[in-house]
Amino acid sequence: MREASIPRKTKETNITVKLNIDGSGESKINSGIGFLNHMLELFAFWGHFDLEIITSEADLKVDIHHTNEDLGIVLGQAFKKALGDKAGINRFGSMSVPMENVTAHVAVDISGRGSFKGTFGEKISPNDMPQPQEGYELKYAEHFFEAFAKQLGMNLNVRIDNPSQDLHATLEPVFKALGKALEQAAAIDPRRKGIPSTKGVID
Repeated sequence: MREASIPRKTKETNITVKLNIDGSGESKINSGIGFLNHMLELFAFWGHFDLEIITSEADLKVDIHHTNEDLGIVLGQAFKKALGDKAGINRFGSMSVPMENVTAHVAVDISGRGSFKGTFGEKISPNDMPQPQEGYELKYAEHFFEAFAKQLGMNLNVRIDNPSQDLHATLEPVFKALGKALEQAAAIDPRRKGIPSTKGVID
């Protein structure tokens, strides 16, 4: 089993993530941010990751920025630790998931070089932008994905075709697709005996 337990305590938050990459999709998530809880439950379910998130301290009375970003940081660190030297993994994964008129396309590469690129429609006017839900905004999802990708050491590219003004309908397929794409990338290929890089190492 590829597992990790990572605590992160700052002056603003106190978060612990427990992860089993080779799980069954069971989750127990208390991030302090209701909307993000639901998105991460979807991510874990579709990726078959067992995921527990405990947030005992959060400066949500100020705003959700620090908690949202720190969750991305510690989740990325948990995946990085659980993957170890990454021997035998597929490394790449991609998935497209529709929801109503929205389609999310997610591609990942566990390369050791963390980066995030998000493309949310060709041109979205301010009047057509997904509207905040329970205080959560599209920009917070971007911050979460960037922190997650950088800490994991993953190239994460997300494209959303026809984003909706309904933030839930816009982001739900993204988190589902991310779960499936990361499941593919982290899966063990029995033919791969070593680290999936011609360099022989993935940082």
